[in-house]
Amino acid sequence: MPSIFSRIVSGELPAFKVAEDADHLAFLDSTPLVEGHTLVIPKQEIDYIFDLTPQALAALHVFAQRVAKGVQAAVPCQRIGVAVIGLEVPHAHIHLIPLNKVSDMNFANPKIKVPDDRMRALATAIAAQVPGGSGLPTPEGAADANRAAAPAADPNDATLAQLQKLTQGLNFISESDAPLEAVSYAAPTGALPDAQLLQVLGEPAGTPVAKTELTDFLSNHTADNGVTGSVATANRFKALQLYLRQELDGTQVYRVGKGSQTRAYALGRDVAGRLAGFKTVVTST
Repeated sequence: MPSIFSRIVSGELPAFKVAEDADHLAFLDSTPLVEGHTLVIPKQEIDYIFDLTPQALAALHVFAQRVAKGVQAAVPCQRIGVAVIGLEVPHAHIHLIPLNKVSDMNFANPKIKVPDDRMRALATAIAAQVPGGSGLPTPEGAADANRAAAPAADPNDATLAQLQKLTQGLNFISESDAPLEAVSYAAPTGALPDAQLLQVLGEPAGTPVAKTELTDFLSNHTADNGVTGSVATANRFKALQLYLRQELDGTQVYRVGKGSQTRAYALGRDVAGRLAGFKTVVTST
């Protein structure tokens, strides 16, 4: 009898797919540990991952690397955890799990229930960030929308590369420290209402959005005697702020969510029309 994953591959069962090529498929776990928890499988049904040929095993991990980069670009997290359990479904698979703390990867934790609308938004956001393209077919009716969208990400994107250098090793300091992560999103041209912005970012529809000036958001980090405790680090934040203001158009900070922990996106338009900048997490109680 085909495994549940083989039935997804064949199209018999639905899944929130994020990437695909001739030999592999990636889709969101239907019972995730955290949002963005993704499964990567070979399309060939083989129970034990180490029964794959060396070539097939290497190809699976190369594909998983591409998907992991897409997950990390789309889901606020510090790292992507990797796990192979091999006891749940008799079809080899790799778990990719967004991590902000080690316990996020504890398989003894209760699984969470993510609404279908949120799963769909996450899958779309991850697929858009998989390097080299997701390999997924364009949804019917999306052609008109794509005409207004910015070009696909260039693997040699100079703006994103510079942002990665500027944000490397920097943390936003609130009631807990969170890394700054360089990001770039394809987005329709023109002003974006909150609903459209949330869709671009892969956030749930209806999530509260508050706008903040970049200089206000970073004021405690750019001050020489600010929260970083380091003039050198404050100077790095100043350099990042200057780049965002001078090289990107209309940069501002979007605080997304409510409660003690919100996601913050500092974004402006680059020369290709993409929304680029950084994202982080702000904690306050």
